[in-house]
Amino acid sequence: MADTQQCEITDRQWADATLIWEYHQMGHERRPCDVAIGLGCHDLGVAAEAAALYLDGLAQKIVFTGGPNPSRPELFPRGEAVHFTEHATALGVPEHAIHQEPRARNTGQNIQFSREVLEAAGVEARSVLLVSMPYMERRAFATCRKVWPEVEVVCASAPMNLNDYVKSVGDDKLVIDSLVGDLQRVVEYPRRGFAVAQDVPETVHDAYQRLLADGFDSKILS
Repeated sequence: MADTQQCEITDRQWADATLIWEYHQMGHERRPCDVAIGLGCHDLGVAAEAAALYLDGLAQKIVFTGGPNPSRPELFPRGEAVHFTEHATALGVPEHAIHQEPRARNTGQNIQFSREVLEAAGVEARSVLLVSMPYMERRAFATCRKVWPEVEVVCASAPMNLNDYVKSVGDDKLVIDSLVGDLQRVVEYPRRGFAVAQDVPETVHDAYQRLLADGFDSKILS
């Protein structure tokens, strides 16, 4: 495969990617919740955002969840939860405010196992701030509604637009591939019993089909 960082993205492809990016954002108003759950991934920005929410008084506890990253285990060799915890404590979150869940390998397990950790610790969570990468908000929301339907869910991620996120990652095509791949999961996972169904506007679906036809497909389910 060619170096994805050298991929020239057309104006139409950027417009389609932006449409999908905005769809993935839930647009929830941030408000105090019992717990913040930082979903394991390859992005330390999730840990930083969860820490910021705690330090702003919007969560009483944090759960960091995730074992070794399935696609890039070299990033966090001791597991996502461990590295996320270290990052959050370096940002000022006290260790006593953090619970770790080190086994999860996917989003459903992130949420289910975090729930179990909280219950074992005697923490009652009626509302959760679900902290994810920006393009994962909708899938995280749909997964939580399936796995933990009783809890009130407020989705949160680092506040940035698509251009800023692409700059932070440094790989245009990889980001668009990820947007496309997550949209496929939003559609497909309810059929597999992993998430609740979400309405996908026709304009978003059409943008997805165009980007898929253009080869933005490295994150597509087989």
